[in-house]
Amino acid sequence: MDNEEQIFESLVLELRRGTIVLSVLSQLDKPQYGYSLVMLLEEKGLKIDPGTLYPLLRRLEKQGILLSSWDTDTNKPRKYYELSEFGKKIYRRLCDYWLEIVKTMKNFINEGEI
Repeated sequence: MDNEEQIFESLVLELRRGTIVLSVLSQLDKPQYGYSLVMLLEEKGLKIDPGTLYPLLRRLEKQGILLSSWDTDTNKPRKYYELSEFGKKIYRRLCDYWLEIVKTMKNFINEGEI
């Protein structure tokens, strides 16, 4: 990989980090377990490594944004996550903030078109 590609990939990674939380929260209006969440996000164009997702889910749960419950009715117990009431408020605020960022960035990108 040449230097330009390395720099580009590094910057893309920085941009992605800022969108992962919002993307994950957007899929938790109803309960999802980790693998189902990975698949949902991938179907919508966001590949996420389980090694990135699971720590994020635990952190969001610790912050009170997510609730979790275990389903032990199947052969393989699964931990399901969904937005708490607090999480719904945070998600709405993040969406509003994201839309403001998009609007602002359009000003910059339109000014600096190549």
